Amino acid sequence: VLFSGCATNIGGIDPYEKVNRKIYIFNKNVDKYSTKPIAKTYTKLTPKFVQTGIKNFISNLDNIPTAANNLLQGNFNKSLEDMASFSLNLLLGLGGLYNISSDLGLEKNDEDFGQTLGYWGVSSGPYVFIPFIGPSTVRDVFGIPLSWYVSGSFAIEDDKTKVVFSFLDVIETRERILAAENLIIGDKYEFTKDVFLQSREHSVKDGQVEDEFLSEFEDELFDLDLP
Repeated sequence: VLFSGCATNIGGIDPYEKVNRKIYIFNKNVDKYSTKPIAKTYTKLTPKFVQTGIKNFISNLDNIPTAANNLLQGNFNKSLEDMASFSLNLLLGLGGLYNISSDLGLEKNDEDFGQTLGYWGVSSGPYVFIPFIGPSTVRDVFGIPLSWYVSGSFAIEDDKTKVVFSFLDVIETRERILAAENLIIGDKYEFTKDVFLQSREHSVKDGQVEDEFLSEFEDELFDLDLP
């Protein structure tokens, strides 16, 4: 009932724009005085091999919810590939610090519960901007905590360790989009919204959306969680 009542197309319906813009400004200030400076310091002081190891570890954890969502979408072969990648990286890649699976030719997939709901035909619903997280849709909001829980609970038991790696995930993501900020032109709120909605549609349809802009910059812009 919630989704049917809030259904919208990808064309940019933003009924909560006034609230979304206020949250956008709030997130922007949080980013300006905390996340961004930390990310810059992280880039400057952390050796590249350490950054790569952290990125690989976090990426390997993502294989768990990806495998589950590929299974829910009926992509059984891809689900097996995801679990094979996770296992290989865990066992042969020093707990996931090295990306052994890519060297062996296993493709890195990207699926979450929001994409699964889209695959099942659930409309995205209105665009929403979430405090401390960033752009999303009503549909995708339900997938965020589930993905975090599945990946973290499966691989990390200690709560303090989960907090540490969640923090590192945020900083590592923010570090990767530092350069992409130069791509933002005009109204930054509108730019972020349009790119996010197009990118999510692209992901839900497994790339079956023709868009030269996204094909060139999708890796950087899809993670544009923080303005």
